[in-house]
Amino acid sequence: MRTEQHDIDAVPTTGARDRVPTVAGGALLAIAVVLTALNLRPAVTSVSTLLGDMRTDLSVSATWAGVLTTLPALCFAAAGLATPWLARRLGLGRTISVAMLALTGGLVLRGIGGAQLVIGATLVACAGIALANVLIPVVIKSSFPARVGLMTGIYTAALQSGGALGASVTPGLEDPLGGWRPALAMWAVVAFLALAVWIPATRRYRGTWVAQTAPAGARRSLLGSPLAWTVTVFFGTQAFMAYIVMGWLPGVFIDSGVDKMHAGLLGGLTALISVPLSLFMGPMAGRRPSQSGWIVTVGMFGFAGAVGLMIAPAAAPLLWSVLIGIGMSAFSMALAVLGLRARTAEDTAQLSGMAQGFGYLIAGTGPFLFGLLHDVSHGWTAPWAMFLSVYAIQIVAGALAGRARYV
Repeated sequence: MRTEQHDIDAVPTTGARDRVPTVAGGALLAIAVVLTALNLRPAVTSVSTLLGDMRTDLSVSATWAGVLTTLPALCFAAAGLATPWLARRLGLGRTISVAMLALTGGLVLRGIGGAQLVIGATLVACAGIALANVLIPVVIKSSFPARVGLMTGIYTAALQSGGALGASVTPGLEDPLGGWRPALAMWAVVAFLALAVWIPATRRYRGTWVAQTAPAGARRSLLGSPLAWTVTVFFGTQAFMAYIVMGWLPGVFIDSGVDKMHAGLLGGLTALISVPLSLFMGPMAGRRPSQSGWIVTVGMFGFAGAVGLMIAPAAAPLLWSVLIGIGMSAFSMALAVLGLRARTAEDTAQLSGMAQGFGYLIAGTGPFLFGLLHDVSHGWTAPWAMFLSVYAIQIVAGALAGRARYV
């Protein structure tokens, strides 16, 4: 089967020199991928431990807080479905540049406005995150075709590190910086740094995206592919639980008697614990035809942690956080299968857009349903029972999605 390098700006190339990356260009692109990944979670995880202070300062209801915590996943879904279309018109590199610009601007605006502007700015920031969420796997597939597992592991580790930093560092910034507004806005600096590196990286690394593209009007849809839907269910269910953990776990611990600072640190730990696992599992799983065994194994650890949180959250919060963190490393497998279940960069873009678009629609209901069940039952048993039911679906779908097949 003929393989080619792909152009990150979708600019056709004709010479072999254009299709082969320089060492410096490839290294700069890898750095840009890592910096971009660091910015794809703090906009979400930084809010959870400050939500009470935000509600008090802005005089808003719990419904407003529910909208704010559900908005990211719904925005990821809408933008995810539109991303392949947009990237074909602007080019892959330019679309990610626009994404990082939107993220930077949204984070700045969120720190200076009232309740409505906070919602609007979060929408803008999350639209930027959604674009990058879909397209970075395509960058990895097309620019590092021989190292998909390794680069996916590095990318996932950086992404989860960003999420951990957002949850654990932001509460400590609130007092020194003078409130929740500057504490949240500080993440715009990190986003701008990623943008500043991404732009020259796309200019120095030349290859071709998308190679072997079907003629206009002949691009096939993956909506009829059972495997594509299996990958989508796997991605959606793991994201469903991840957003519950990011949005509600600190609150569950606080409600069980853990102080706010430690609750934030435990929330960050759930993301941080999966960083070394992603660095290890990504390359290892990428070398094997099937990833099903890895997916089922980490899923069982996470399932055990959720059982502990349902039965006695305050009995061993550190242990439950570690187990949940191991389970959340399934995210690295969800990203890996986007590239490993597709033969070409275009199929990767289609599969990534479908899995993340519909998957985040599933995920968007997670925090809302978890909170609704808590309000109705006046406890945490019913929400965690729902969590465990979805976890079982994730393990089964992941085992099927991990098998060596192609869409």
